[in-house]
Amino acid sequence: MQRLATVTLLFGTLLAGTSMAQQGAAPSQGTAHLEQVASFEHQVTGVTVSKDGRIFVNFPRWTEDAPISVAEVTRDGHIKPYPDDAWNSWRNAKKNQMAAGDHFVCVQSVVADARGNLWVVDPAAPATAPVVQGGPKLVRIDLKTNKVAQVIRFDETVAPQGSYLNDVRFSPDGRHAYLTDAGAKGALVVVDLQSGKARRVLHGHPSTQPEKDVVVKTDGRELRRPDGRGVEFAADSIALSPDGRTLYWKALTGRTLYRIPTDALENPRLSEKELKARVERAAETEPTDGLWIDGRGRLYLSAIEQDAVKVREGNSVTTLVQDKRLRWPDTFSEGPDGTVYVTSSRIQDMNWFKPETGPRLETQLWRIEPGQSAEATSPVGQPQ
Repeated sequence: MQRLATVTLLFGTLLAGTSMAQQGAAPSQGTAHLEQVASFEHQVTGVTVSKDGRIFVNFPRWTEDAPISVAEVTRDGHIKPYPDDAWNSWRNAKKNQMAAGDHFVCVQSVVADARGNLWVVDPAAPATAPVVQGGPKLVRIDLKTNKVAQVIRFDETVAPQGSYLNDVRFSPDGRHAYLTDAGAKGALVVVDLQSGKARRVLHGHPSTQPEKDVVVKTDGRELRRPDGRGVEFAADSIALSPDGRTLYWKALTGRTLYRIPTDALENPRLSEKELKARVERAAETEPTDGLWIDGRGRLYLSAIEQDAVKVREGNSVTTLVQDKRLRWPDTFSEGPDGTVYVTSSRIQDMNWFKPETGPRLETQLWRIEPGQSAEATSPVGQPQ
């Protein structure tokens, strides 16, 4: 095992009273509170928890040549490259010496499905810059054997230059995957998991593009690079209804939440015009990175401008937790006991925006613990 970070793990409630997240910090606001699960020495984005409680995270190559791309958080407080060292051995400096198709190049998200698999989304675009040829892929790892069982590679018709595949959801029957592309020209990607065939849809459609009038603000001011550029990410946030019939998504740089019936996405016979006609506006929200619909049907939104997590029911939005330590809530996952986990990727602190920061960021994984009144006041349901 390799040590990637200094990690504090909390399992069950035995250590809740001594959580590092509780030491020397003001209490969280809202109907719940945060407990720190892990602290990493590198920038984390994705998290997922398997049905048997195993925790996995990933580290993209945005500002540094991350030593590990996909890792399992072990019970003894270590980070273990997953599924092995070989898949995690890619280095930017060795780009011309290593095959991009069977190494993790720049992993953006990890998602465990209900069938005992861990899926890894690799847009293969370090620093969200040019896509490494042969690198974009969706990798399935069998959690029983801890071996790669399937690699679905995406050609330039699916992941063209300028693309940045972001996150993924899976149909309940295990037949399809749906991905967002947050790159230069936003889109959705639909994958037939049995055949491995993928289609790029809604490419350039308004629902998958940044909204020009939206400027992301953090710490009370516009988030911009030293040269004045703001944050412009296309289709990013994604969530699937519990019955698998409706897919939700939105641009990170946007306020409009969209939805579409998944049977329309899965039908290759529909023309692009017919598919566009099935897109609906679901709600007006705010800039978000992660979305999640939990086992009880609650829609979670990462309120990146407010260091908060919110939940939505119809037109009602409640702040579940707001905490200054939750800098850029990024990705959600739900554990087998219903506990919701969220990463804070600290994007506003990156050297893209603060050159004095340097290439490496310490980031955290949190879990959301209900407060005494959370059960009674947290909304449940789907946007109408």
